[in-house]
Amino acid sequence: MPAYHSNLMVPETRLVGNMALLPLKTQFKGPARGDGIDSDIIDEAIYYFKANVFFKNYEIKNEADRTLIYVTLYISECIKRLQKCSSKSQGEKEMYTLGITNFPIPGEPGFPLNAMYSKPANKQEEETMRAYLQQIRQETGLRLCDRVFDPQTDKPSKWWVCFVKRQFMNKSLSAPGQ
Repeated sequence: MPAYHSNLMVPETRLVGNMALLPLKTQFKGPARGDGIDSDIIDEAIYYFKANVFFKNYEIKNEADRTLIYVTLYISECIKRLQKCSSKSQGEKEMYTLGITNFPIPGEPGFPLNAMYSKPANKQEEETMRAYLQQIRQETGLRLCDRVFDPQTDKPSKWWVCFVKRQFMNKSLSAPGQ
């Protein structure tokens, strides 16, 4: 069974480096606005996460797949943090903190996927990429809290937490030991 790929790539999609800058349904400020769209890359990544996380190899078919890979790896980081939270409100605070902390982007030394991503061409593109990834991180954390926490018990669902040890493509956005 092949891995799931993004269906959101269209010819007029803007690129930053070799990563697609796809529209997002979000209330966070940033370069991606998706007013009136039904589904975005975050919805797609959350929907395909449980299936894609089992793959050690992933063939990149278009630039939107690079965005999907980043969001999938970020979801893994979020689940690691959410498993330790005792309530949804604590989880939301943890996701906010994780979303705004300083993080490496493609081309920087700490970024784990530098082989697959090209670094931004100039300073403006670098700022756009950082803002876009931060916007993705904030919105993904918020949506994941709605999915992961059981409304009856206000605890993380075991059906999400069970994926904490899985590594998509044997990669992690955090440094070893974190």
